[in-house]
Amino acid sequence: MAKAQTFGDKFKKKSADTRINIKVIKGYNSERGTLRFVERFVKINDLNEVETVDITK
Repeated sequence: MAKAQTFGDKFKKKSADTRINIKVIKGYNSERGTLRFVERFVKINDLNEVETVDITK
C-alpha cells in the first residue's frame, strides 16, 4: 500500500514563522571583576527591534 502523504506534503502544511532569529550577546562585569558574557537567541519581527531587545543575567 502506498503512502498517503509524502514528507514534502508534511513540510508544506507547517506554518512558517515569519520572525527572525538573532543571537544577542551582552557583556557584564562579574563580582570578581572579570568580564562575562550572556548569550541568548531571540526572535524578533523586524530588524528595527534589535536595539530594544533586553536580556538579563
